[in-house]
Amino acid sequence: MHQPALLAVSHGTSDARGAADVRALVDAVRAAAPELEVHEAFVDVQEPDADGALAAIDGPVVVLPLLLSSGFHVFHDLHGIVAGRPDAVVADPLGPDARLAEVLARRLPMGDEIVLAVAGSRDDRSATDADGMAQLLAARLRRPVRIGYLAAREPELGALLTQHPDAVVSTYLLARGYFFDLAVKRADGRPISAPLLDGAAVPAELVELVLDRFRTAAAHLHHARG
Repeated sequence: MHQPALLAVSHGTSDARGAADVRALVDAVRAAAPELEVHEAFVDVQEPDADGALAAIDGPVVVLPLLLSSGFHVFHDLHGIVAGRPDAVVADPLGPDARLAEVLARRLPMGDEIVLAVAGSRDDRSATDADGMAQLLAARLRRPVRIGYLAAREPELGALLTQHPDAVVSTYLLARGYFFDLAVKRADGRPISAPLLDGAAVPAELVELVLDRFRTAAAHLHHARG
């Protein structure tokens, strides 16, 4: 079996800066691994949609979620589009991972109390991943990290910050968009970090993480196909 193509699937955003930053990550992966055939798709807002992009690729494919946790988009949308296609597999999402903790730590504003701003999902697997990321960041910083959700779960970020008015906010979002704008609003003037992709150079940790997720899934696909 020849090397699979990589279909990088992000959520999609109407924020032009956020869309450009995600595209920069995909371009950085292409530059780091020029031997790979790399495609880009989305689960919402932007085109091409993941289903159509996958159908247009001949041969084996690793569908790689540029998403920070498990949840509906990973298990329903992406696993749904590979069902019945034995030459395609869904890789693990990007988080939780210690390399993300490194980027978060680098961006963190000065402060003793830390709240990790997470998008939130009704899927319990997403909450488990958020907890895991908070633990990794806490271990990296050697300080407690609380989670404040922007949707679907409690504690809600704004309410948590009311209880901890001196806290700084670590933004656990891939790029600018609806949830980052909401996080800034909920922070209400408190120090808040930029997303993992912030318009500057793409962090090397993110490129390495994408390629690691790809290689693990490609090996699994190769083994499954015998």
